[in-house]
Amino acid sequence: MAKLVSKVYGDALFEVAVESGRLDEIWEQTRAMQTALEENPELFALMRHPKIVKEEKVKIIESIFTDEVCAELVGLLRMIVEKDHFAQIGKVLAYFDDQVKEYKSIGTAYVTTAMELSDAQKAAVVKRLLETTKYVTFEMHYEVDSAIIGGMMIRIGDRVVDSTVRTKLYDLTRELSKIQLKAGECAP
Repeated sequence: MAKLVSKVYGDALFEVAVESGRLDEIWEQTRAMQTALEENPELFALMRHPKIVKEEKVKIIESIFTDEVCAELVGLLRMIVEKDHFAQIGKVLAYFDDQVKEYKSIGTAYVTTAMELSDAQKAAVVKRLLETTKYVTFEMHYEVDSAIIGGMMIRIGDRVVDSTVRTKLYDLTRELSKIQLKAGECAP
C-alpha cells in the first residue's frame, strides 16, 4: 500500500510540475519541505494524533506551508491529510525526487570503499560512471567500511557492482568448499 500511495501522489505531482513548466521550482520546494519535515518530527506526531480531526490537520498544514511553497504542494499535502496518508509523505516526496532525477538523467551512486578516496580518485569514479551509464551527472554518496578489506562497491538504483576483497574471499571460500565436497564424494 505504501508504495502505491507514493507512486500515485508522486506521479501526480511530477505530471503537474512538468506540465506547468515549473519542475525545477517544485523540485526545490519539495526538497526544502522534506528537510523541514525531517527536522520537525512533532508535526508527524500531530498529524497522526487520533483526537485531532482532519479539518484541523488541514488547517495546520495550510498555516505552515501556504506562504512557503506553491499552491500545488499545499494541495497535495491537503489531499494526503484528507486521505489519511500523511505517514507516507516522506515516501511520496522521495518518489517524486527519484522521478525528477530520472527525467533529468541524474544518477545517484553509493560508493563504499575500505579507505577514504582522494579527490582525484573520486573524480575518476565519477568519470567512469558517466562513461558507462546513461546519466549526464551524478549525485555521489561515499562511505568508508574497513570490513570490505579493499576494493570498491558501487550501487546505482538496484544495480550493484561489488569488487571488494571481502566478496572475492567469500566467493573463493564457496568454490573451495564445493571442490572439497566433490573430492570427498569420489573417495572409496
